[in-house]
Amino acid sequence: MKKVFLGLLLVVVSFSAKAQTTEKTDDMDRIELCKKNYTALFGGEALNGEGTDPEIMDILQKYIFGEVFRTGDLDIKTREMITCVCLATMQQLPQLKGHAGAALNVGVTPIELREAIYQCSPIIGFPKVLNALGAVNEAFKERGIKVPLESQATVTEENRYEKGHEIQDSLYGDRTKEALKDVPGDMGEKVARFLTEVHFGDFQTRSGLDTPTRELLTYCVLTVIGAESQLHSHLLANLKAGNSPERITAAVIQCMPYIGFPAALKALMIIKDKAIQ
Repeated sequence: MKKVFLGLLLVVVSFSAKAQTTEKTDDMDRIELCKKNYTALFGGEALNGEGTDPEIMDILQKYIFGEVFRTGDLDIKTREMITCVCLATMQQLPQLKGHAGAALNVGVTPIELREAIYQCSPIIGFPKVLNALGAVNEAFKERGIKVPLESQATVTEENRYEKGHEIQDSLYGDRTKEALKDVPGDMGEKVARFLTEVHFGDFQTRSGLDTPTRELLTYCVLTVIGAESQLHSHLLANLKAGNSPERITAAVIQCMPYIGFPAALKALMIIKDKAIQ
């Protein structure tokens, strides 16, 4: 098992090396870059040796803000939205509140941040999203941002299925409806309709985030929960939406410090297998 894990890790390292950013930050060592990114995000000083466990903080800060943050071509706003949906999915609410503030510090708008959390709803369920919104709204209130924010809904009760189906069909086709047709009691058709109306009609049609960003964030949430079969179909949808394999890879690596290597490796192997077909 140890040899298998090390082998997978070597594959990931070689695969992600192709996605290194070409920004000038590559010229910095990881300590310098860590300090720069940490200050931009949180306004404080990284690697300060304070607290009850300065050693683990030293390790994680250099790893996350000095190494992961320059792996792949993702801007810092996208990285923080990914981090926030990971933490929302994991229900790590104190950390989510901190990163919500960090996201605002680097230019993520309140609407973008709220929409990123809303986008998790069809995947992790409404109770977890409500918990996450509680943490995010606390960060908003501390900044004097009035809630509720402006509505981003674009559909009506009458057209939510139609508008949702347009997006669903362009990215996924009717695979889900076909897969659910033999559910007992003929209820599969109802479930397929719920999926179209809620995931795509109520959420994917909203303004505030574009479709490629929504699909990328969705892939990250699926990576966190380890939904392997959905990762395959959502990878294809991401590619159709315009996200490159390198961009999706960088997004998964951005999740890695928060979810650990095994869960991230599962998603990366799916991307790798598709990329070399």
